[in-house]
Amino acid sequence: MSDLIVPAVVIAGTVAAAVVDLKTRRVPNVLTMPLAAIGVLLAATGVSQVSLGASIVGGIVGLAVMLPAHVLGATGAGDVKLLAAVGTLLGPAGVMVAFICTAIAGGVLALIVAARRGVILRTLDGTALLVSAGRAGVAAIESPQANNRFAYAPAIAIGAAIAALDLLRS
Repeated sequence: MSDLIVPAVVIAGTVAAAVVDLKTRRVPNVLTMPLAAIGVLLAATGVSQVSLGASIVGGIVGLAVMLPAHVLGATGAGDVKLLAAVGTLLGPAGVMVAFICTAIAGGVLALIVAARRGVILRTLDGTALLVSAGRAGVAAIESPQANNRFAYAPAIAIGAAIAALDLLRS
């Protein structure tokens, strides 16, 4: 039964963040901070499979892997804090699995959103510009005319759920 607690918290927390992000285009601290606190608390009390040290390091790793995307303008600060909170629940190895799955899910969602909006070629060009020019390419992809911004918390929810469910297999 206790093996289900962390996956349930990860899935419930990230799905709630995804719903809020889809509605408001923000992932508020009122969601991410309690989720991180729960992760640390579960580790500190021995309820999760993650030690207290691994919980803290997982939060740092989650923050560190998402921060460059935020600095480049590809994600919001709430997305960074959401993956950091997930890291407190999954630990460093689990948050890396979540990050990789999130990146894949985000890429798929970006293509779906771009196709639905009829801007797939412009989105691919903007992505190439962002990768090649870094921060210098942000202005081109963030302009309202580009119409390529979308809520990223759903991708995090997918990636985190996959990583959390992977815990049940181990």
